[in-house]
Amino acid sequence: GIFWLTALLALAGIAMLYLAVPQPRIIRRHRDAEAVPALFRRVLANGELLRLDFGIFAQHAILTATFLALPLAIRQAGGFGGRQWLFYLPILAIAFLLMTPFIVIGEKYRRMKPVFIGAVAAVGLGQLSLLVWHGNLWAIGAGLLVFFAAFSLLEASLPSLISKVAPADGKGTAMGVYSSSQFLGIFVGGAAGGWIQGAFAPHGLAAVFAFAAVLALIWLVVAATMPAPRYLASRLIRLAGIGDEAAAGAELLAVPGVAEAVVVGEEGVAYLKVDPETIDEAALAALTADRDAMAAGST
Repeated sequence: GIFWLTALLALAGIAMLYLAVPQPRIIRRHRDAEAVPALFRRVLANGELLRLDFGIFAQHAILTATFLALPLAIRQAGGFGGRQWLFYLPILAIAFLLMTPFIVIGEKYRRMKPVFIGAVAAVGLGQLSLLVWHGNLWAIGAGLLVFFAAFSLLEASLPSLISKVAPADGKGTAMGVYSSSQFLGIFVGGAAGGWIQGAFAPHGLAAVFAFAAVLALIWLVVAATMPAPRYLASRLIRLAGIGDEAAAGAELLAVPGVAEAVVVGEEGVAYLKVDPETIDEAALAALTADRDAMAAGST
C-alpha cells in the first residue's frame, strides 16, 4: 500500500508540473538555487558549512536508526499493536507546538546558536531516555516527545543556517552538498542501525539507541565549536550595463546593510548577502535605477 501510494503521488506531481506550473520563456542559471561545479571546492573547504553538513548527516542517521528500533520497542512494551500511528501522531503534534517558540527566539532575538546547541543536546537526551527506558511505554513517549521537538527545530533551523553561512553566490552549491549529506545520513543510519540491531541481539534495541546517542554526542561537540551565525539574507538583483565586475561590486558594498556582493557579468546579476534590519532599500533601488538609466542611455 505504501508503494502504491508513493507511485500515485509521483503521478500527481508529474500532472501538476505539466498542467499547473508555467513554462518559463527564458531559462537562466541562478547560483543561489543551482549547483555550480566550479564552486564545489570552495564550499567543501568552508568549515562552517561542513559543520552543518555533518549536522544534517547525523540528524537523519539518528532518525533512520531510531525508527528501525522504535516500532519493535513499542510492540515489546505492549502498546498499540498495528496502530502505532495513534501513538506517534499526538506526540508529533505536541512536539511541533513545543519547538515553535524556540524558532522565534532563535530568529527574532538572534539567539540561534544557543537554541541550536540546546536542540542537539535534546536529541541526545531523547536517545538516552530511549536507551534506558525503552521497555516502558510512557517513558518511550516522553523520550520520543523530546526527540521529535528537537528534531523539528533542527530540521527548520539547518537550512536557514546554510543560507546564512553560504557565500553570496554559492547558496545553490552549498544546498546541494547539504542535501547529499542528508541522504547519506539516511543510508548510513539504516545500514548501521540494522547491522547493530542484529549483531548485538538480544540487546539489539538498546544497542541501536546507544549508537544514536553517541552520534548525537559527537554532533554536540561539533556544533559547540561553531561561531555565532551572521543574520544575513540572500538577495539577487538584476544589474544592467555591467562593465567592471569589481567596480560594480564595490558600489553595492557601499550601500548600508550589504555585507557581501558578487557580480556575475555573464548572468547580468549580483548576488548579495544583506542584513534585513539595516539594509538601505532606497539606496539599493537608486543604484539599480541609475545603472538601468546608464545602460539605456548607452544604447
